[in-house]
Amino acid sequence: MNTGVNKQIEANNLKVIKDQLAYESLMNKKFNEYSGQCTDQSLKNLCNESSQVHKRNFDNLKSYLDSHQ
Repeated sequence: MNTGVNKQIEANNLKVIKDQLAYESLMNKKFNEYSGQCTDQSLKNLCNESSQVHKRNFDNLKSYLDSHQ
């Protein structure tokens, strides 16, 4: 049994995290763009909120990844 904390991420998990980072980044950018195109304020707000959610997801994943280097 290994009593030390293994901070390295396995290659397959690293790929999943990197793919998810790319997805979150893309969704953040898309919702930002959609927000700029909306004329209805409630839709604009919804797009802005969605963009922020994806930005937070990206930041959380990036922090997790950085903590394992």
